Amino acid sequence: MARGLGARALLDLLADPASIATLDRPITQGGQEPGYRAELLEAARVSGCDEAVITARIRIDGRELVALVSEFAFLGGSLGAEAARRLVEALQHATLHRLPVLALPASGGTRMQEGTAAFLRMIDVADAVLRHRSAGLPYLVHLRHPTTGGAFASWGSLGQITTATPSALIGLLGPRVTEALNGTPFPREVQTAENLNRQGIIDELVPEERLRDHLTTVLGHLEAGRPRRTDLSRPVADSAASSAHITRPDAWTDVLNTRSPERPGLRDLLAATGSPVYLRGTGAGERDDAIAVALSRIAGHACVVVGHDRHAAGAPGPGALRGARRGMSLAEELGLPLITVVDTAGAQLSADAENGALAGEVARTLGELRTLTVPTTTVLLGQGCGAAALALFSGRHTIAAPDAWLAPLPLEGASMIVHRDTGHAAELAAEQGITAVDLARSGRVDRLLPPVEHIGDLIPAALTELERFLAGHSALAA
Repeated sequence: MARGLGARALLDLLADPASIATLDRPITQGGQEPGYRAELLEAARVSGCDEAVITARIRIDGRELVALVSEFAFLGGSLGAEAARRLVEALQHATLHRLPVLALPASGGTRMQEGTAAFLRMIDVADAVLRHRSAGLPYLVHLRHPTTGGAFASWGSLGQITTATPSALIGLLGPRVTEALNGTPFPREVQTAENLNRQGIIDELVPEERLRDHLTTVLGHLEAGRPRRTDLSRPVADSAASSAHITRPDAWTDVLNTRSPERPGLRDLLAATGSPVYLRGTGAGERDDAIAVALSRIAGHACVVVGHDRHAAGAPGPGALRGARRGMSLAEELGLPLITVVDTAGAQLSADAENGALAGEVARTLGELRTLTVPTTTVLLGQGCGAAALALFSGRHTIAAPDAWLAPLPLEGASMIVHRDTGHAAELAAEQGITAVDLARSGRVDRLLPPVEHIGDLIPAALTELERFLAGHSALAA
């Protein structure tokens, strides 16, 4: 593909007018071997930059952040000691001043003219990124064409959210070198932004002309400095009051209602919040969209939403649960409230799921959810079947649709165990205490949504209750 904008032109495209303030100290090129020094001087002349990266404080839609930008025209954007120092200093500045960081690499990797010394500086860069993230601050990455080698393996692969330019070449080692070392051509379709998106390594493909709008949305959802509530006590339950006035038809009717293909689900909930930003896959491969993860805002409150997508092609497997934990980690790292949405007919039943340690992934997911220090709430929106439901049900506050339910197995499966047939499913539904009203009366659900006359009213009712929850925790943390 054609190479995109240079570093300064890209900053001009993204930043608010007159908001770019450089963080770069001048580079003094001295002590190099004469041939390498001549290369550096020529690279500066050709690129208009004094090194392969430039860094600056900028504003995007009024929000201040630090940008780290590769200049590919400077020796292929390769990172030597001075470029690495510049990245580290900018990251330290962002951490000190509690600013988000936007990384925009376009690099062939570490600088071969400087050998192992430059290679080892990638450790310093990665360390500075992780220190920034451990301070609870956003680190966003947009991978440009091309991004390979040490740049991809350090500051290019540590984003909490990662996007890429469509058709960009992205990989650990460029295809020309790989072919020279292996003696066989490398499949061209592997090291592409599109393939990495399919694999769950990149969250979204964003052309440069749309990047500012995308970042405006993301930064709005990732407001730094949100106060964190670290009180792990369970909120005072009001389940008895919320369930006392509700009577429901028989439990089997609730089961059938929630199985309706017309019933709204997680994506309808997220669409109603405005502009959700989806995180696809684990961020490290293994994309499984049966559990969706998104950043969003509900009535002005930033949050992370992790939930079952009832309209996804398959049931949740090990990869979906690992993706869920990515969302939980992001909420914890940035101090954002977490909302989990339970609405699943059950987990994957396959040899691949067993080989992928599905049971262990369920245990780790529900365990991680219980140990988060940010406010967490679970919305039992519809079906709550089996271990896949249990994994997301352990938020410290629980909201439920009045016709939702939770059971260890599909009721037909429970009937098969107890009666050796599937014909007693409705009977077992009534006997096993599966309904949201049953759960509220036992204290496992804190708030029941009011009954709705039309199923389309379910999502507005859920959002109203979530707004109540988020506003309450925001007031407690203030």
